Amino acid sequence: MSEQLLPGYIIRRGSTLERSLLLKFMQRTYEDLFPNENEDFSHLEQTVKQYFSSDTPLWWVEEEGEQGEIPLHASFPISNPHPPIACLWVGNSIDQVNGNRHAHIFILYVVPEHRRRGIGRALMRYVENWAIQRGDRQIGLQVFQSNKPALNLYNQLGYQTQSLWMVKFLSAEK
Repeated sequence: MSEQLLPGYIIRRGSTLERSLLLKFMQRTYEDLFPNENEDFSHLEQTVKQYFSSDTPLWWVEEEGEQGEIPLHASFPISNPHPPIACLWVGNSIDQVNGNRHAHIFILYVVPEHRRRGIGRALMRYVENWAIQRGDRQIGLQVFQSNKPALNLYNQLGYQTQSLWMVKFLSAEK
């Protein structure tokens, strides 16, 4: 079942059968963020295998249109009349301070051709409403410090830094 997310766009709940499409979106996210890396990001498959289930909802955003009308997308091959142009995958986390379960955003991705149209903001509002309805008191997410557009969006929506994830590479290769 789908509903309108924004004028011209619908959102629909994904299924666990769409594992390979989710993986493609995840890989595309990392390829966009790290274009100069010589990685194929195939290791993300393990994340999907480990965490994607009926308990971790996935939503797809597609363009609205009449049947038979095929939107043109360079990003993904057209296998259905309205291929997804964005996705949102949410899991569960436990707050380490108070022990409460809360929603955790694994991925929010909008294909470049559809960015700056309010889709990311609408998806964030959508997931906030979903989380409130299920009784969550907060939403967590991880964002790369170099992803300035995402940081700006989350700051505008009232998200705050709660902790910093720090890493130290131990081999000369990284």
